[in-house]
Amino acid sequence: KARYLMKAWWNTNMENKEADKKPVDTKNKANRISILKITVAGLFAALILLATMLFKIPTGIGYVNLGDGFILIASYLLGPAVFFPAAIGSGLADLIAGYPNYIPATFVIKGMMGLVAGLLLKNEKVGITRRILAFLIAEIIMIGGYFLYESLPFMYGPAVAAGNLLANVGQGAVGILVGILLTLALDRQRSSIRNKLNG
Repeated sequence: KARYLMKAWWNTNMENKEADKKPVDTKNKANRISILKITVAGLFAALILLATMLFKIPTGIGYVNLGDGFILIASYLLGPAVFFPAAIGSGLADLIAGYPNYIPATFVIKGMMGLVAGLLLKNEKVGITRRILAFLIAEIIMIGGYFLYESLPFMYGPAVAAGNLLANVGQGAVGILVGILLTLALDRQRSSIRNKLNG
């Protein structure tokens, strides 16, 4: 019996050594990670689209919504890569809602919101103060960006754009609140999600 156990141990040990010698298929691993990143980005684009469409309040020249909160939580989880989910999800919302004239501005503004917040939140450990700062800067980009766009001659002009500022400030404040609450809820899952996406 002892000889049998020794032989089994020897065979197992040799198999493990042979397995260790085999090269890691880094190409397949990289492909899997790329597919996972695209899938997660698509999921967040859909969530941003839904949050924008399902929770919106019309204003005189557009609408306010909860999409910002989901852009901010995506920036916390994905980092600067959230530019495209934020831009695409928000742009599609404008298209579906019947505001195609806003799509170019929305693509850039919402994408930059995600990019800037993601860059500020890319570190492994991010405190609550840094989150608030990142979200605040992102919303300033949103408020200032739409004010400048709506002030253009082919849009509504500075006077009308100024009248829409308050609504955008309110949207920004709600977005920050939603973002903070969701980041607190997902604190423990953040490291796991990032590790899977980065291999």
